[in-house]
Formats: sequence, C-alpha cells, structure tokens
Amino acid sequence: MVYVSEVSDTLRGDLLGLRSGKFQELADDATRFNRDVGVSGFLLFDDIRFLQYLESPPDGVDVALSRVLGASSHHHVIELQRGTVADRRVPYWLMRWLPVEVKDLTEVAMSAWGGFKVRDDGKALKATAIDRLIFLVSRRALRGAAQPGLSRVKDV
Repeated sequence: MVYVSEVSDTLRGDLLGLRSGKFQELADDATRFNRDVGVSGFLLFDDIRFLQYLESPPDGVDVALSRVLGASSHHHVIELQRGTVADRRVPYWLMRWLPVEVKDLTEVAMSAWGGFKVRDDGKALKATAIDRLIFLVSRRALRGAAQPGLSRVKDV
C-alpha cells in the first residue's frame, strides 16, 4: 500500500525536530510496531508531506493503516495504491525514512497509480508510479548508505 499525507499543524512548527531527533523517534516507534505486525516499508518526507510504502500480508497492512489513520503526526491521508505483489521489495526495512525534495515527492505522488507493475525505468516517459518510487528511493538510499536493505528492491 502507498499513501500520501500532510504533516500536522502540531508538528509543522517543529520541522527542525522532524529532521533530527523527533522524526527518528517516530520512525523508531513505527519500526517496533511494524515488527510486531509483520510490516516492512519506508517513509519519504519533504518537510510538508509524507509518502509511505507499506508491505505485508493484507491483515498487517490493515492494522498499520488503522494506526496511520489515527496518528496525530499527519492528516489528509490519501491512499494512492493498494494491491498484491509477488515478493516484498524491502523485506529488511521495518521502517526507514528518507528526506526527499518537494518536487520529487510530488512527481511520485502525482504519477498514475494503476498497480504495482514495474517496467524497470524510473526516468522513462512511460514509467509507472512504482518505477518512479523505486528510482527515487534507490537514489536517496545510495546517498545515505546507512539505509541497509534496498538491494532487495525487486520486480513483482
């Protein structure tokens, strides 16, 4: 499942905290929760919005989504895509967060979300939304080598 949301007003005033300790606290809490419910994924943040990719068996996604919808850290949650994939793309990332540029998150969020079909070219004119997401995450994760596990990003 992939969704996009807007940072809440209560956290908007603490954007510096989100970039440092506060954001890491949120990610650590999500990691513990996800471990318990069998969810893996990542969270992109552009100082305004979140875009999160979650993967697990359907019941795990449902439990995680309930938690997402109840969180005070964001609002205006829009589900972009939900579906089935053959294998997890990031099975070792219980929750990783990556800072991204506004234009990059916008490009991915506004792409045509019509499934999780991968064409393997995130920059191609006809790239799918998941192609663009994988390309962005791969590029960002390579800059921050402390994000292990993305080498397992793979085709459906």
